[in-house]
Amino acid sequence: MSSVLRPAIPGQEPAIADQQPITADVYRPISSHLAITPPVSVVIPAMNEAENLPYVFKTLPDWIHEVILVDGNSTDDTVQVARDLWPGVKVVEQQGKGKGDALITGFEACTGDIIVMVDADGSADGNEIVSYVSALVSGADFAKGSRFANGGGTDDMTPIRKLGNWALCTVVNKKFGARYTDLCYGYNAFWRHCLDKIDLDCTGFEIETLINIRVVKAGLKVQEIPSHEYLRIHGASNLRAVHDGLRVLRVILKERSNRRALRSRSHSRVLSTSRGESS
Repeated sequence: MSSVLRPAIPGQEPAIADQQPITADVYRPISSHLAITPPVSVVIPAMNEAENLPYVFKTLPDWIHEVILVDGNSTDDTVQVARDLWPGVKVVEQQGKGKGDALITGFEACTGDIIVMVDADGSADGNEIVSYVSALVSGADFAKGSRFANGGGTDDMTPIRKLGNWALCTVVNKKFGARYTDLCYGYNAFWRHCLDKIDLDCTGFEIETLINIRVVKAGLKVQEIPSHEYLRIHGASNLRAVHDGLRVLRVILKERSNRRALRSRSHSRVLSTSRGESS
C-alpha cells in the first residue's frame, strides 16, 4: 500500500509520501499534524438501538468516508435517528437474521478501502478508530481490537464470560498458530481486499471468531489494538453466553477440521506428483 499516515505542516496541505501533492478532496485530515488518504467505511449493525446511537455517533471521527448502518428490521426509530445524527449515513436493510449476516451485508455495501466494525450499543469508543487505521496504513492487514492487550479493558464481561473467552482464545492460538489475547470482540478493522481471502459464511455472533481464524489461515498480518469496552448504555444484549459460546466452539472445530482436510488433499497431490515423476 502506498497510502500512509504522514505529519501535516500547519498551514500547508498534507501530502502522500513518494507521490505528487494531492488535492484536498483526496486526503482526510485527522488533526493539524496528521492526515490519511485511504477512505474509511464504518459498518454498524443495529436493531432497535435508537437510544444508543447518539452515543455511538458522537464519538465517530468526522474524517471517515462513510457510515453504513445495517438495520435488522428495527421497530423503533433506529433508522431515523441515524439519519438525523449523520445525514450522509447509508442505510442498508438486512434481509436475513443475526449479527454475522448483518456484518456481511454491510461489508458488501462498503466503498472505502478500510472497513471498521463498530457495535451499536455504545460500548465502543469511536475515538479509537484512528489507532486501528494507523495500524493498517503502517502495514497490517487486520487490526484486531483486544480488551486484554496492555492498555485495553472491559466494563461489560462477567467472570464466566472472561473465562470462556480465555479458554476459546487459547484453543484458537494453539490449533491455528495465532497469538490473540482476545477472541470474541467485535471492534476490528481491515483492508477491504481481505474479504476476498476470508470468505465469510456464518450468521451469528460467532462471525467475529470466524474472521479471526480465517485471517490467520490466510496468512494475513495481524496487529492487536488495545481497546476499552464500555457497558451497553440502554437495552439488553442479545448475547447468550453459553449458547453463543457453543456456537463459537463449533466454528473452531469446523475450521480445524477443514484445515486438516485441506492438508490431507495437499499431501495427496504431492504424493501423486512425486509418483508420476518417478515413473
